[in-house]
Parts: sequence; structure tokens; C-alpha cells
Amino acid sequence: MNNPVTIDHRPKAGRTTYRAGTAPDNPVVCVVDRFSYCRVRLMWYGEKANLRIGRYTSVAPSVTVFIGGNHRTDWVTTYPVQLLAEFWPDIAVPAASSTDNGDVDIGHDVWIGDNAIVMSGVSIGHGAVVGAGTVVTKDVLPFAIVGGNPAREIRRRFADSDIARLLEISWWDWPGARIRGSLPLLASGDLAGFLAAAGKSVEA
Repeated sequence: MNNPVTIDHRPKAGRTTYRAGTAPDNPVVCVVDRFSYCRVRLMWYGEKANLRIGRYTSVAPSVTVFIGGNHRTDWVTTYPVQLLAEFWPDIAVPAASSTDNGDVDIGHDVWIGDNAIVMSGVSIGHGAVVGAGTVVTKDVLPFAIVGGNPAREIRRRFADSDIARLLEISWWDWPGARIRGSLPLLASGDLAGFLAAAGKSVEA
């Protein structure tokens, strides 16, 4: 039985792939794109799902992401019967007594607060914010701020028309030199100025 995997990742200039263990043929469980950082407790027990984290994304310590570990509610027992093989070596052990709901996709420029939990099969859109302690069981829209258990949308970070323009601009896809030159506007509250500099006009 595989144990949870800890992904402790500092910002890097390229994409990093993490496998379950050190062997080169072990399955991929997580891919982190450039300049993101995280320290994720990844709940994985041999399922086929994995975690993908986009660029410029901030994941606080103590965040837990499930890409497996769902007990079999469709079976008579929810108990992981393969554990009994230690005591009864002659039993027939099923191939898998845990399941997943699919991959977890965390977009670009996302912020996930401390002690949040993300369940398998969930997508978190670009620019979204997940509050500390939030339990995410459903998809989160781009640039939405969510909180609570289960997560609910509190508000959008910007007007819908501006969100559409930000998604069209997709600054996280720009070459590094262009992002570097845009940092004074990126790290400011001047959305209109940023959109204008990117060749767009903000809604009046």
C-alpha cells in the first residue's frame, strides 16, 4: 500500500515532474509548472490520477490534495481489505480497494491558503483564490474567491468582462522578459493600466 506523497517544491524556471518514489519507471503523481511553489500532502494509493499545478501559483504549507484514497462505497465493506493480507496471507486481495474521481488541475496564478483540502476530480481556474481551511469538492471558476466547507464562491476578483480580457491576455504564457518588464503593473492594483499596456482597454 502506498503512503501519501509530500511534494515540497520551490520556484523553478522550468516544469518539474514528480514520481511516486525514486525509480524512473514509477508513476507520475504531480507536475508543477514554472515559478510555482507548494508543500502539498498528496493522498495517493496507487490510483492513476495525478495533480497538475500551473505557472506562478502559490500553494501554502499544509494543503492536502486527494488524487486517490476514496474507499469503496459500492462494496459491502468500506474497509481496505488488502490490509488483512498481513494477518491472513492466503486471502485473495483485490486489485484496488480505493478509487479516485480523476485528476486535479490547479491553474495559473492561483493562491491556495493554508490547510485547504482539494478533492480528486476538481479543477481550479486561473487566478482563483481558495481560502485557508477551505474544502474544495467542485470546480472553481477563474478569478473566483472561494471559502468554507464545502467551498462556496464569495465573489469574483474582477468584473466578468475584465476576467475575460485577463484570460485572453494570459500573461502567465508570456516570455520571461515581457513578464519582467510588466512587474510594476502586475504587482499593483492598476488593472486598467495593466490591460492598457497589454493592448486592451478596461471597462469604464
